Amino acid sequence: MKNFRIVVEYDGTAYHGWQRQKKDRTIQGEIEKALLTMTGKPVSLTGSGRTDAGVHALGQTASFKSDAGLSPDIFFKGLNSLLPADIYIKTCQLVDPDFHARYDVLSKIYQYRILNREKPSVMKRHCVWHIRRLLDVEAMQEAASCFMGEKDFSAFEGTGSPRISTVRHVMRAEISHVKDDTILFDIEANGFLRYMVRNIVGTLVDVGRGKVTTLDVKKILLSKDRNLASATAPAKGLFLIKVNYSY
Repeated sequence: MKNFRIVVEYDGTAYHGWQRQKKDRTIQGEIEKALLTMTGKPVSLTGSGRTDAGVHALGQTASFKSDAGLSPDIFFKGLNSLLPADIYIKTCQLVDPDFHARYDVLSKIYQYRILNREKPSVMKRHCVWHIRRLLDVEAMQEAASCFMGEKDFSAFEGTGSPRISTVRHVMRAEISHVKDDTILFDIEANGFLRYMVRNIVGTLVDVGRGKVTTLDVKKILLSKDRNLASATAPAKGLFLIKVNYSY
């Protein structure tokens, strides 16, 4: 039995998230279906974590074990020939038998994309949050720094989070302005609570609108009260960029 690691890119628009479901189409379900076709037997795919319905990925990582005798290159070519056009296997490699795509994660990097201009973009409509009113990017940059370090993120947790602790260590939280009309929020942490990034973005946008201050953000974090944070940002602007491991 060999252990394989794959890196997956996908457009999550048409899917009910990563995790397999009985009735709805999911990314995990589509890849497992392709693996079944290739190996002739059910193969369980383990992802680095869930992404919600409508969320995209440039570097989701997953692992599976197989005794089918197929090489990484055969899996790479075969899966990409069987999968729909909105899912692509970027790499496939053999890894240590003990490697686990979820439990061996060191950190994950997410990016949230905002189109900040009056006119929408038809071509980007499924991958950005379009906000017409110009946001105060400098205020958002200042507030983003509040999330750095090891903190309790209860105030930014969605209901139903599968977790033991609400404490997470954020190594990076940055707002950048690209080509005048695009705002990017990049965040790296050792783990994320359900909706955590989207709840943080919703609050940062309210900072940009002048409804919330940096001091308010600090108070919200300390309160551990989800009701004090802003509304959840839409899923379509969120991308899982990369999952980091020790090797």
